[in-house]
Amino acid sequence: MRILVTGGAGFIGSHFVKRLHAAGEDVVVLDKLTYSGNRANLPDDVEFQHGDIAEPADVETAARGADAIVNFAAETHVDRSILTAEDFGRTEFRGTQVLLEHIRRTGIRLVQVSTDEVYGDLEAGGSSSETDPLRPSSPYSAAKAAGDLLIPAYVRTFGVNASITRGSNTYGPNQYPEKFIPLFTTNALDGEPLPLYGDGRQVRDWLFVEDHCAGIEHVLREGKPGEIYNVGGGDEHENIDVATRIVELTGADRSLLRSVADREGHDRRYSLDTSKLRGLGWAPQTTFEDGLARTVQWYRENRDWWEPIKSGEYREYYERQYGARLAGGTTV
Repeated sequence: MRILVTGGAGFIGSHFVKRLHAAGEDVVVLDKLTYSGNRANLPDDVEFQHGDIAEPADVETAARGADAIVNFAAETHVDRSILTAEDFGRTEFRGTQVLLEHIRRTGIRLVQVSTDEVYGDLEAGGSSSETDPLRPSSPYSAAKAAGDLLIPAYVRTFGVNASITRGSNTYGPNQYPEKFIPLFTTNALDGEPLPLYGDGRQVRDWLFVEDHCAGIEHVLREGKPGEIYNVGGGDEHENIDVATRIVELTGADRSLLRSVADREGHDRRYSLDTSKLRGLGWAPQTTFEDGLARTVQWYRENRDWWEPIKSGEYREYYERQYGARLAGGTTV
């Protein structure tokens, strides 16, 4: 197949591109190259177009001759959506609509890559299934939920060939260091404080990036139009335990752990019921312990990738998000 991967220069998208490329697929990437998109994440010989999924002309050009589109394009960070929410609706909702209009005209397939955060907080227990109502808590997850709601509407109204995947917290090499695991890992390697929100008892279901990409590919090939498929690792851990393990793996001093003011609207727990996708033959292959060790080692060995990132725009964001919090924080 010829596959257009939108947002393919980002974290999960670039791993997906490398997976398809290694299998000999014909891949083209469309990416706006905002702050977290990095052309260097991609193989040199992958076809690349700099563009915006919210611009129909960009999609039309990039998707010419494609058999399928896999949409990773998104503004992805909850913290940034709280600071500045404007861009999230354009990419997550308007961009998804442009892609749907394209597949409506051409008849090709679309896989929309979404998140478990659209289901909202599960502090009371249980796991989210694909038929559960959406209860997003942040501007980011609300924007993702809005884009998701377009998919079944277009399937029912226009008969398009589109499916949704909803992944749990994903981690691995070359993830932009604003996210929890790369933030704590790179800070620990540099001897900088590790800002842990609130009591650190928030629970996340962790999924190694290669397993996530395998699940998305499985849905691309085996999924049915209009269907939603949860892609989760089944590895739930409290943030404090993940942070402590990162300290151990990096050899950092535990005194770097700082309890800081919690994020606004912070969900306490996410958990996914993945029985539907497992029934199609997919299952994660990487334990959290092994995946975290591999990830920390990658950041240890690839300072040339992340050190240039942690300056300029990133440093301004970091100070805005954590400066006052760290000033008022306490040692864990």
